[in-house]
Amino acid sequence: MTNAITLEDLCFGWSADKPVLDRCSLTMPKGEFWMLLGTNGSGKSTLLKLLVSLLVPQSGLLEVANPVGFVFQNPDHQLVMPTVGADVAFGLVEEKLSLPEVRKRVEEALTAVNLWHLRNRPIYALSGGQKQRIAIAGAIARHCELLLLDEPTALLDPDSQIELVRQVQSIVKRRGLSALWVTHRLEELEYCDGAVLLEHGRVTEQGDPKQVREKLLQKWAAV
Repeated sequence: MTNAITLEDLCFGWSADKPVLDRCSLTMPKGEFWMLLGTNGSGKSTLLKLLVSLLVPQSGLLEVANPVGFVFQNPDHQLVMPTVGADVAFGLVEEKLSLPEVRKRVEEALTAVNLWHLRNRPIYALSGGQKQRIAIAGAIARHCELLLLDEPTALLDPDSQIELVRQVQSIVKRRGLSALWVTHRLEELEYCDGAVLLEHGRVTEQGDPKQVREKLLQKWAAV
């Protein structure tokens, strides 16, 4: 598989007369950091659920690089253990690894997000940005090929927003991962390799982030 995500004429709807995704097509290369934009109701959340296999498409082709890691908008919905190190290790239970291998994976993942020094810190004592990085570390520990991030900066202050997007950009480049980041902040497009605009269940623009940003601004100016 040469792409991290391949969609061809993907369709999904809750009823036959109200499609959420209507012949949606997208190609995202491996090893790149892409962003997905769209207004409320455009189908972004449904698309993410299809990519992570929480929903099944009704027709069309869907291929993703596995395993897939999902990072929620609110990390408090994702972090379940009392301390940083325990939470990252918790995601490895199903793999039935030896204790030394678990410790190695946890150290590797927390080092990747620059939080190894907080491995014994209680989750409640972390900032919002640190919690998001712990959620990302959990995906790294599981050796995920593809990261899906659902507006991960929505609850963060401006400084933490930029810090997190730079961190993910660096992780993608250093570790050869692929990432699709949902956002509504045009300034975040400065850090990605490609961008996708979803409108009424279809991809209407994809490719160079600057071109997608310009077309978005043109659409808004015409309204």
